[in-house]
Amino acid sequence: MATIVVSLAGTLVAAPSSRSFSSSLFFTRLRSSTALRVSFAVSPFCSRRDRFMAHTLAPDTLGLTLPANVEAPEISFAAKEIDVTEWKGDMLAVGVTEKDMSKDDNSKFENSLLRKLDSQLGGLLAEVSSEEDFTGKTGQSTVLRLPGLGSKRVVLIGLGQSASTTAAFRGLGEAVGAAAKAAQASDVAVALASSEGLSAESKLYTATAIASGTVLGLYEDNRYRSESKKPALKSVDILGLGTGPDLEKKLKQAEDVSSAVIFGRELVNSPANVLTPAMLAEEASKIASLYGDVFSATILNAEQCKELKMGSYLGVAAASANPPHFIHLHYTPPSGPAKVKLALVGKGLTFDSGGYNIKTGPGCSIELMKFDMGGSAAVLGAAKAIGLIKPPGVEVHFIVAACENMISGTGMRPGDIVTASNGKTIEVNNTDAEGRLTLADALVYACNQGVEKIVDLATLTGACVVALGPSIAGIFTPSDDLAKEVLAASEVSGEKLWRMPLEEGYWESMKSGVADMVNTGGRPGGAITAALFLKQFVDEKVQWMHIDMAGPVWNDKKRSATGFGISTLVEWVLKNSS
Repeated sequence: MATIVVSLAGTLVAAPSSRSFSSSLFFTRLRSSTALRVSFAVSPFCSRRDRFMAHTLAPDTLGLTLPANVEAPEISFAAKEIDVTEWKGDMLAVGVTEKDMSKDDNSKFENSLLRKLDSQLGGLLAEVSSEEDFTGKTGQSTVLRLPGLGSKRVVLIGLGQSASTTAAFRGLGEAVGAAAKAAQASDVAVALASSEGLSAESKLYTATAIASGTVLGLYEDNRYRSESKKPALKSVDILGLGTGPDLEKKLKQAEDVSSAVIFGRELVNSPANVLTPAMLAEEASKIASLYGDVFSATILNAEQCKELKMGSYLGVAAASANPPHFIHLHYTPPSGPAKVKLALVGKGLTFDSGGYNIKTGPGCSIELMKFDMGGSAAVLGAAKAIGLIKPPGVEVHFIVAACENMISGTGMRPGDIVTASNGKTIEVNNTDAEGRLTLADALVYACNQGVEKIVDLATLTGACVVALGPSIAGIFTPSDDLAKEVLAASEVSGEKLWRMPLEEGYWESMKSGVADMVNTGGRPGGAITAALFLKQFVDEKVQWMHIDMAGPVWNDKKRSATGFGISTLVEWVLKNSS
């Protein structure tokens, strides 16, 4: 039996020690076996020595809040080719489609794996699934507790009518992680009822999606709780999806990206009294320090931004006691020249009150406006993963105009006119349409780096949430080629994107009587006019895409950040490097 063992350790915050913040990969040939053992650590937001936040906050932080040290669990992943009936451990999870749950006239499973497993269990599996009306629909699960047998629990997890996408298999992994956490299971195995029809490549992506999903499903941000329960999960065996060096490589990449997603989640989850613009800049600087062989960092203060004539960005920042910080991380490949130059630009509003157009009334979600820097979290999360993976042949600029949108006597007023760094003037008819003002100067800055392609991400409009709901981001671009690239990356990542129109005729509503433009049009087509506004600050020679992620940045059910965008950005950069 050939086995690959992968250890995922050190998620969000780790216990203090002298170990530096980095993921490490160690290869050890096992004696008397053909197995290759791979061990690595997942260290997203912080480390034991270079902890990203807890040891760098001023003692007079508002509310005296510091994120706690949370000991990170270590999870060992092993890909094995053994029969599910032979596996022994705390919990066996089987992903099943609705077709897999079909039974014959004798109420026996038609699926061979389920039939074999049910036979070993004396028909209990078929009986319980019928009694609980478990049909394999997405979101369904059923648990059998089996004391005294090889598996203490057998869990069936529904995959819907069919399962062929990264999102479906990552969802399976997340369900496994949640089930393991609820059961306090230590040893878990995951199998698919029907894996025979999968190609070798499909098995590769399926196994890694399950692994990353399990890590993300197990993750819970407990840094701001006075007490928390440590997950018991130690090992996960992935059965029937192959073994070998290709899978080992994919699992390592899944580790890097999962680490980055958790880092992004922690950034968004962090309250505004902790994650100020200065702290966000410090997190970015630490990424550059940790991966100094491929990264450099430039952090501009307000005076330096003024020299660059960033009047649009500085107008938004003017009311806050926390000064703005303009962040620029620059990735250069470790060897050889870059074939392509990219820029990722993220909206970095660490808190958005709405300014003088203050957010009021039911549904305004002002208490959640810490997530208005979700775009910057995606960009910095991607930077972390790129620092770990170190792809060749691609140069990437990671840019964030970080600030707060507050209210004070020094703040921007409705009706004010600000001037962006490309010389265009903007009449501010709504101070709560501030994100696009910060992005305007960030996009001009990105174009000045000589890049060929730009993707910006922002929690920009409620209109996009109305149009696409809470789980799909809207993408806007005049470039069909760039749209194909990013949509292909999202297919691999499992994140949902939908291309929206850039209807030039709607620009009429953005015209001002006294300036080049206003910063917001009417309610109809609000996401489109916002994208058209951003387009005014992008060089026509540069391929550009805007991603409005206002919906999927946050999971209302879990009351937590999703880390949306990171996986897609990393996949897009990797595709450009090959």
